Amino acid sequence: MSQTNTSLLDEVVQWSQETCRQELKSVLPKLTISSLMFSDSWDDHIRILKIITDMFLPHIDLSDLEDECFSKILPKAVTMFDSMMKEITDQVGGLSSQNTELCALLRNILQAMMQIIDALSTCVRHVGSLEEAPDLDSIRSLPACILKILKETFQHCKDSEVVYCGRLSLVADLLQGLFKEAYSLQKGLLELLDKICLDNSASDEDVSDIVTVIHSLLDICSVISNLDVALHANTWKFLIKTSLKYQSLVEEHLHHSEISNSLVDNLLTSFHNCVELAEQIKHAGLQEATQSPEYKLFQKSAKMCRFFANTLIHYIKEFKFFLTKSCSCFHQLYLQIMSKFPPSLCTPELPIALSQELNAAALVPMDAFLLQVLPLRPFAEAVLHPEHELPHCLLLVSVMGQLAGQPEEVLQLWYAGNQFSEENIRLPLFQAIFTSFRRCYTERKVPVLLPGVMLKGQAQVQVTLHQHICVHLCASVAWLPPEYFRVLECCLVEAVLQADTQTALLAADVWCFTARLSLTCLSWCFHSVKACATDCYQSFHLGMLLKRMVFLMTPNHQMELVSHFPPSEVENLPVWHHVLLRALSQDICRQVVTEVTGLTQKMLTDWQNGGYKLGQVGKVNAVLMSLLSVVRGQSAPEEQCVLSSMRIVTQLWLRMSPDQLRTHPVLQWTLQLLLSLSAILVKHIEPHIICQALVCLDDVVSQKCADWLLLAALEFLCSLGKIFVPPDSQSQILPRLSSLFGVLLAEESWLLHQHTLEAFSQFAENTNHEEVISQSLSVEETKTKVVNYLSKTVNAQEGDELRLERLKRETQQIKQHNEKLECSKEKPFNKPPSEVPCPKRARQENSAEQEYSRYVQTAESALKALQALADGKTKSSAPPPQWLESRLQELQTLLTHISTQSR
Repeated sequence: MSQTNTSLLDEVVQWSQETCRQELKSVLPKLTISSLMFSDSWDDHIRILKIITDMFLPHIDLSDLEDECFSKILPKAVTMFDSMMKEITDQVGGLSSQNTELCALLRNILQAMMQIIDALSTCVRHVGSLEEAPDLDSIRSLPACILKILKETFQHCKDSEVVYCGRLSLVADLLQGLFKEAYSLQKGLLELLDKICLDNSASDEDVSDIVTVIHSLLDICSVISNLDVALHANTWKFLIKTSLKYQSLVEEHLHHSEISNSLVDNLLTSFHNCVELAEQIKHAGLQEATQSPEYKLFQKSAKMCRFFANTLIHYIKEFKFFLTKSCSCFHQLYLQIMSKFPPSLCTPELPIALSQELNAAALVPMDAFLLQVLPLRPFAEAVLHPEHELPHCLLLVSVMGQLAGQPEEVLQLWYAGNQFSEENIRLPLFQAIFTSFRRCYTERKVPVLLPGVMLKGQAQVQVTLHQHICVHLCASVAWLPPEYFRVLECCLVEAVLQADTQTALLAADVWCFTARLSLTCLSWCFHSVKACATDCYQSFHLGMLLKRMVFLMTPNHQMELVSHFPPSEVENLPVWHHVLLRALSQDICRQVVTEVTGLTQKMLTDWQNGGYKLGQVGKVNAVLMSLLSVVRGQSAPEEQCVLSSMRIVTQLWLRMSPDQLRTHPVLQWTLQLLLSLSAILVKHIEPHIICQALVCLDDVVSQKCADWLLLAALEFLCSLGKIFVPPDSQSQILPRLSSLFGVLLAEESWLLHQHTLEAFSQFAENTNHEEVISQSLSVEETKTKVVNYLSKTVNAQEGDELRLERLKRETQQIKQHNEKLECSKEKPFNKPPSEVPCPKRARQENSAEQEYSRYVQTAESALKALQALADGKTKSSAPPPQWLESRLQELQTLLTHISTQSR
């Protein structure tokens, strides 16, 4: 600095405040010019800066502060501060306790930096002390310059361990002081900025300055996140407060994605810190030591977690339609948090108290978070994309629970799915739930448990994932607007027709609830069963649904079912395979039994008259399957049904040949059906027929037949424990029975072995032929297995971790198996129908001829049943009532009248 300027500074420092005020106009320009042009020394510049801020600043009018002072000295202060930082970086490599000269230099630089921050604090205090609230124009350079210096300071303190390379102790006291000065400066600046008010007429420059302040604070937040919790939280509070204060001015200029993503990152960091601290507390056994440093740190982290969650929710609420680019980030946030809580398999085991605090801090706010992002299309696209497993599934269920009361456009967004092919993939919500549930193979097998719905007067219980989703799906269906029923039913159709059985069962559960509100798809269901191959998984799933649907039908609907799909016609038999007779009214049940048994006998007679051709066995099997459904569907079959069935079973057993069973697989299906029928009718079967059955079984079992045939064989063998074999037949039956049990008990397949143990134990419990038991257990190893089973001896327990690993391996196998089924070219349904039948209407009248035929069939069936009752062919032994004859005469008169009118 020139001698003249030095003399001026020496003179000025001697002045009083009054002299400074009087000489302000003449001296201040000289000082600012000296600062800008002639001062290359940090000490000289700091001296000038201190003189201006301490002696002249109080006398400058508020309106002149920016033009005459701040705009001239503050940029230079920033430049000098940057040069000091660079000097430290360049020189610090040689720092050591022996290098006292360098140590003194670095300490002097740090002290000079503190002086600059102190001068800036003086500026802030002065402006803040004015009675008049400042305009942004009058201090425009102040916030920008201070925020740059604050960021540099905090970054330096944060990186100090790396910068000073183990020699931090030589400057630690000054770094601590530097941080405190910067902390105080930021606090003062934020208080000053809070006093400033801009209205809607603010200039573009003012708006730009506020936006710059917000973005600068965001940069500072990223630096101080690990430095000081209070400073970090207060900076975020001011950032959000300012954004909302000037929302209408700044919302189109803010970097919303950066702000929201930073909030998400801070939330996740706090959350993961909480989880790690909780695990450390558990492992150290400090869960009861609530005053320990670890516990207090956990509580502080939980508090920050809750703070960031609530702040994020507030920000999304106010700026949600500017946050579409952050929706993928929001999606991942939800999944990451959900993955650390039950029932996720990744949930850490934490003490109850810590788990509850963590739940309140992170999980509870997620409902409010979800409510804010529901209207965002990109969020819906991210969530309704077919991926992820349990956390994603629970997210979908939570979304469904939040939709009640939402506006129409939000419902359309979530329920309707893609409307145009060029849109991003967005499944209908119901389809996404079923798809996600299907992928939770392992969680369903464990099974994971969730809190059930609270019922009045009952304690809350834990429920499976299936039950949890089913309850929420049904609750959603209960209030679903009618226009979305078509979408729902399409999703149910698709879920029933896919390969995973438990997903199909979930869809059937929901469909049965939906059927109380709409029977739209019931007709489709019957037609699909009729068209479906009997040995495919779709047939099984549809049959499972059909069994339950029939229970929901009124007698009138059941009568229509019989009319549209008469059991007396072969092509309708696939429908009646899946109908439980106990679901039908008594009259309709009797009619179905009569028609099915009659058709079966007719088909068998035709087969016999045709010379028992093998080409017709498939048709015979079809009617046998229906007969099995009829017999099995009655708790106590009527005598006429039993007699008819026995004639059929006897006739078929007499045609069974072991040689033909080995060479013609279609006959093995016949054998399976015969075994199942015989197991039900065993008490009515003649001993020579049982002997014939055992001969066939002995031959088939020795040939290592299919598992499904062995299961039917076990069902039949088990049923033989209910009968007493006459002495003259025991030598032919009992040895074969013992031999078969012995072979099957030695089966290596664990599944068949378990079924065999169950069947044998039931046989042993009921039979009078105890010699069969001992002869079946002639092998010591087999005997030991049976004894262990009966005594419920448990083998070595499988550990939780090993079990989980095994389930994961099984999951992959099941997944591949289901995918193989669905990729099969022979499957009857490649896609669910694109159109669901129109809403159910009142049934239209058929042609007159059809109507006459239907009512005549009904009357005929009723009269035949009455005849059987009167002839004593039923279990009832009571004589006909006295009024029967008079009623029959009335019916005769009615028939005569109808006959006369029809001529």
